Amino acid sequence: MESARGPTRGRHVIAVGGGRGGVGKTLLSVNLAVYLAQLGRNVILFDADPNGSNAHTMLGLDHPPLALRKQVQDHSAPAVATSVPGLRLVPAVYDAWRMTPRRTTRSSHWMAQLDQYDADYIVIHLGTSTIPAALDAFVEAGVSICVTAPEPPAIDATYRFCRALFARRLRRTLMRERHRLRIVEKALANLPTLPTPRDLIGEIARFDQQVANLAAHQLQMLRPRLVVGKTRLRQDLDLGPAMVSLAERYLGISLDYLGYVEQDDAAWLTARRRRPLLIDAPTSKASRNIERVARRILALLAQPKRRQDESLADARNLNSPLTLYKVLGVDRSASDDEIRRAYKLQRSIFRDDSLPIVSLVDEETMNREQALISEAYDTLLDPARRRAYDMSVFPDDEPQAPAPERENTASDAELAVLQAELAREVTSDTQFTGPLLQKARLAQGLDIHDIATITKISPMHLRALEEEKMSTLPAQVYVRGFLQQIAKALQLDPAQVTKTYLKRYRAARPEAD
Repeated sequence: MESARGPTRGRHVIAVGGGRGGVGKTLLSVNLAVYLAQLGRNVILFDADPNGSNAHTMLGLDHPPLALRKQVQDHSAPAVATSVPGLRLVPAVYDAWRMTPRRTTRSSHWMAQLDQYDADYIVIHLGTSTIPAALDAFVEAGVSICVTAPEPPAIDATYRFCRALFARRLRRTLMRERHRLRIVEKALANLPTLPTPRDLIGEIARFDQQVANLAAHQLQMLRPRLVVGKTRLRQDLDLGPAMVSLAERYLGISLDYLGYVEQDDAAWLTARRRRPLLIDAPTSKASRNIERVARRILALLAQPKRRQDESLADARNLNSPLTLYKVLGVDRSASDDEIRRAYKLQRSIFRDDSLPIVSLVDEETMNREQALISEAYDTLLDPARRRAYDMSVFPDDEPQAPAPERENTASDAELAVLQAELAREVTSDTQFTGPLLQKARLAQGLDIHDIATITKISPMHLRALEEEKMSTLPAQVYVRGFLQQIAKALQLDPAQVTKTYLKRYRAARPEAD
C-alpha cells in the first residue's frame, strides 16, 4: 500500500501510446522511466497496455507482477520494486478468469488511480489501445507521446490515432449537451469514414457555427508529441518533421516532434538479457537517442505553464485558403535561398513513394499539391510577381488576426534550457571539452550536418571532436583548423576554444607534440 500522503507536489505524468504494435513504445516507456530514476527521482512505471502487459520483462523481474480488479478497487495495487533504484512498476489489472489484462472502463480510469502513488514522475505505458480510457489518459497526461515508425502501416495508425484523440475529446466535451452532439452526428453522416478533423469541423459549420467553433477550440487544445522509432535510413530522420507539417495541414492537429530512436541491435540484445537498454548498453545509438528525447521532455516540463486560452477558436480560420507561403512552409520574409530549400523539401514530401503522405493524400490531391508547389516556387522567386501577389493577398489596410498562443515546442524548450546552461558555463576562462562543444551546437539548434555544411568539415571528424575520440583525429595542425572553424560557426572565442581543447588533445596523444 502506498503512502497516504497522496501524490507528491510537482509530480509529472508522461503517457506513451498510439500507433501500431512493434514500433518501440515499450522500449521508450521503460527507458524513459529508467532515465528519470537515474537522475535520483522517485519514478513509477504504470504498465497499462490492455493488449498485453510485458514491461516487466525489460526490468529484470522473474515473474510478471499481477493485480486483480479488487486490488485496484480497494486502492491496494502494489508498486513493485525493480532492478533499477528509484523505479517501481505498477502491474496491469488482470481478469482472474480470462488470464488476460482487464480492459479498463470509466469506473477504473487509469488517471483516477494515480493519486494513491507517491512519485516525482509517473510514466504510463498505454500500448496501442484506442479505448476511451486510454485516449483520456493520453490527453490528460502532462506530456503525451505517440510513437510511430518509418513504415506505411505505422504512419497510417498514427494519423488514425490523432483522429481518435480529437473525436474522443469532442465527444467528452458535448456529452451533456445532447442537441449539440446530434449536430456532430449529423455532420459525420454526411462525410466518408474516418474524416479529418478539418473536414468534420467544416461540415459542422454548415449546421451550427458555434458548435464548429467549439470543435475547433478542442482541436486547438490537442498537443500530442511524436517520436519516430526504428529509423534506419537518412531519409527516415526527416519523417518526423514532415509528419508534423502534414498533420497540421490536413488534420489541423499540432504534433510536436521529440526525436527519433534508431534501429539498434543493442536494443534487441538487451531485451533478450532482460535488462533496460540505458543500463545494459548506455553508449549505444538507441540509448543516446532516448536520452535526447528524455532531455527534451524535461525541458518541456521545466517551462512555466501557460494559461490555456479559454476563448473559442474561429472554425472559419481553420479552413481558410492556403497562401503560397504556407504551401512552401515559409514566412513572408523568406529569402530566395530559403524558398529554394523549402521547394526542394516539399517536392520530396509530395511524391508517389513518400512515407509521410500515407493515408492523407490521394492521387487527385497529390496532383493539386504539386501544381501549388510549382506555382508558389515560380511566384515567390520572381520579385515582380511576388510583390503583386503580396499586394493582392495581404492588403495594407487588412488587420491581421493574432494567431492563438501555442505551447512551446519540445525543441524550443530544449534550446531555452541549453542556452541558459551555456550562458552560465561559458566564460573567458572556460575549458572547452567535446561535450561542451556539442552543447554549444545544440543550443543553436544545429545538427552535425548543419555544422559540416557551414565549416566544410566531415561529420566523422566533427563527431570525433565532440566525443573526444582523439585517436581517430588527424594531426594537430588540422585539428587546430577544425576548432577555429567550429568556434566561429558557434560564435565562441576561437583562441580560447583552440587553446583549451588542444591541451586535452596533446594529453591524450603525447606523440602528437
